[in-house]
Order: sequence, then structure tokens, then C-alpha cells
Amino acid sequence: MDQQHILLLPLMCHGHMIPTVEMAKLFASRGVKTTFITSPGLAEPIQKARDSGSDIGIIIIKFPPEGSGLPDHIVSVDQLTSDELVSGFVKALCLIQEPVEKVIQELRPTCLVADMFLTWTVDTAAKFGIPRLVFHGTGYLSLCALDKMKRHKPFKNVSSDSEPFVLPDLPHQLEFVRSQVADFDLMENGNDFSKLIQKTRESDWRSYGVVVNSFYELEPDYADHYRKVLGRKAWNIGPLFLCNDGDEAKAARGKKSLIDGHECLVWLDSKKPNSVVYVCFGSMATFSPSQLHEIAGGLEASGQDFIWVVRKSKNKDENEEWQPHGFVDRTKDRGLIIQGWAPQVMVLDHPAIGAFVTHCGWNSTLEGVCAGVPLVMWPLFAEQFFNEKLVTEVLRIGVPVGSKKWQPMGSEGVPGEALAKAVQLVMAGQSALEMRSRAKYYKEMARKAVEEGGSSYNDLSALIEDLSAYRPPRN
Repeated sequence: MDQQHILLLPLMCHGHMIPTVEMAKLFASRGVKTTFITSPGLAEPIQKARDSGSDIGIIIIKFPPEGSGLPDHIVSVDQLTSDELVSGFVKALCLIQEPVEKVIQELRPTCLVADMFLTWTVDTAAKFGIPRLVFHGTGYLSLCALDKMKRHKPFKNVSSDSEPFVLPDLPHQLEFVRSQVADFDLMENGNDFSKLIQKTRESDWRSYGVVVNSFYELEPDYADHYRKVLGRKAWNIGPLFLCNDGDEAKAARGKKSLIDGHECLVWLDSKKPNSVVYVCFGSMATFSPSQLHEIAGGLEASGQDFIWVVRKSKNKDENEEWQPHGFVDRTKDRGLIIQGWAPQVMVLDHPAIGAFVTHCGWNSTLEGVCAGVPLVMWPLFAEQFFNEKLVTEVLRIGVPVGSKKWQPMGSEGVPGEALAKAVQLVMAGQSALEMRSRAKYYKEMARKAVEEGGSSYNDLSALIEDLSAYRPPRN
């Protein structure tokens, strides 16, 4: 049998890059030749993996490409602050088709794993007679829910943004309100990004299959629904980040942290088990000073020790406005504030961490699940409202903070009192103990899934076998 050679092409976005790098490491660990295509601005995570001993090839292409209209310093989605930049970014994603096809022509890989947003890759793969696997970077429940939202449009049957509706034909009765629905689902004729979303759905169905960063025991009803009811060919191969072993790998995941990992651990070592709340909203969310003020007030009112990761404001004049008067002095013995990026996996794995306040991005959600801690869910945009339902209603290992509005890049309108109440629910009392017990169960199931003979290990084996047997369809 000839050796498989998988080419990976992620979206230029840290939240998509990180699990794709981990996927590359996983394939390489199973003897599959693996090559990564990336841009100069996002090459560091792959280089780290190579330096740590992973046998991963790397090809650098220019991004943004000539003719996109994007400024050269725009290298990642989290830098897009206007509709004009979003349109330029969408155009740039199309313009890298030619250099990618030159790489494929030269390397002759046997499979292309491409991000959902790189829709043209389905035609490129067909052109070279190789299968295209789609990577969404989310779990099965959200993939099923996105399909139902697009297919049935139940939000059209309600009379106001606050009137609830149920997504039909799912294993659980999941209720939403219209204000939680994504802009690109609400708009019939949307902007460039909305049109790109539509293309992703069309290209998905024409692809060979989907690789999912999840494990069967976490969402079995939705893994079965996606494959058996929706008829999608899919392999669950996660949690991908569990291929990172050791504190050094955990601390190095993602961007360079602005705080020394040892400093975090020393601070946490001084705390009792399950006594600290970790608060982080990912790499893209930005909050106004008034909302940060509410978060600070909520954390103080909760009475719990906390680590709070605050994304640094682009406006230096706002750096102090969000802190209530005297907040730092009053919480100096029980609070640690990190501005920028934090060693999240390492922090979550510390026994002092008792809960995680998260924006419900899939990477963070999985990290919380694998740490075995209850979650406070504060969804902002993308598929995060679906992830909230998985955690709070299906798995019952967390509580909602009460976010009701889909807001790209940020959130407004959640009072500090709501955060304080949610934190207290997951940190103290009988319900907190029950959530913690269930969370520990899923932590154990995640580790078993990726071990030899586990569900994700076996699905990866099946995927490699399927790719070995692949023959391009006749025209």
C-alpha cells in the first residue's frame, strides 16, 4: 500500500489554525505523510510542532495575496474590524487558489483537508482526482443544528426577537429566540460573508467527507444523526488537543502568553482545589468598557477567586476605564488579571480551577470538558449558541449566563448580577457537585476516546483505511 500524503489548508484564524496543527501532528503520529500550507504570519505554530519532533512538512504562500485589497498587516480573521476588510479577506481566500494548486501539482498529495471557508478546494481536489475532507472546527450538535436552521428557518414563524422557537427534527428539543440567530441565516441577500457561508454549505455536500474535532461519547445522538439521518460521511478524531502532552506543550498552545506559565501555576498552587473561576472569551471577542465593568462587578460579587483574561483594548485610553473604582485593591488577594493570551489548557488542568466562564467557542468548550470542570456559557456569535445548548441542556455540565443576542466579535447587555449568580451556581451547592461529577465523567471519556482502541482512535484508523482505498469517481 502506497503511503498516504495529506495536505492541510486551514483558515487564517488562530481558532482554526490551532486544531488543524494538532490534526497534522495526529496524522503524522500514525505514519501518514503530512504537509501544511500556511502564510508567513501564521507559520509559528507549525514550526513549534516541527521543533518538538513532529514530522510535518510546511509550505509558505503569500497572504494576503496580490490584488485582494487587504493591507499587508492583515494576516488573521481576528484583525477584521470593518465590512470593507471582511470583503477583502473573502476575496483573498479566493485568490490563494492558484498558488495552492501549484503546490498540489508539485507534491501530488493523496488527500486535501481544507477549512470550510475555502470552498473552492472542492473543485481543486476534483481537478487533481483526490478527496477533499472538510474541517469545520466545531462539534456534531452544532453541525446538525446549523443544517436545521438553514433547512427549516423556524425563526420566520415567530413575531418578535424574544419569542422562542424549537429547532425541528433533532434528538433533543432545543429552544432559541430569533435574536440568537446568525445574521447570515436571517438575511436573504446578505454581504460577502453571508454569500461565502452559502458557498460553504454547497461545497460541503460535494466533498468526500468531514473530519470532526469531537468524540463519540460526548454527543452520540448527534454523531449518529449527522451520519445516519443527514447522510454525511464523517469521522470523529478528537479531542485533537489531547495529542499535546506535558506542561510545555500546553503552555505553548496558540499565541505566546503574556504571562509566564510558571507564574500562573505558583498563584494557583496557593489556592484550594476547585476554588478558582477561570474567565476567558477567546481570541476574537472584544467588550466595551461598560461590559467589562459589569464582568468585574460580577466576579467581585460572586465571592470567588478568579483568573480573568482580558483582551487588550485597541484604544489605550480605555485601558483603565473598565475597572470599577478600587476593584484591583479589593480583589488583589483573590484575583489574577491577564491582558492578552493565557496558557489556557495548563490553567484549566490545575486542580484549583473549579469552573470556566467561556464564550462557548468549540476549542474552549472542548478544553473545559477535557479539564472536567463545570462551565458558565456566554455565547457571542458563530455556532456558540448551539455549543451552549450542548453543555447546559444535553450534557448538563454548565449553566447559561443569559446571553440572548448574536453579536459578531463582542457582547453587550449581560449584567454583572447575572454573571455572579451563574458563577455561584457552578461553584457551590448540590447542583454544582452534580455538574462536577458529570464533567469528570466526560473528562475520562475524552481520554479513553483518543487512546488505542478508543472511539476517536478507531475512527482515525478507519479514515486512513478509507483514504487508502479511495478511487476518484469517473466523470
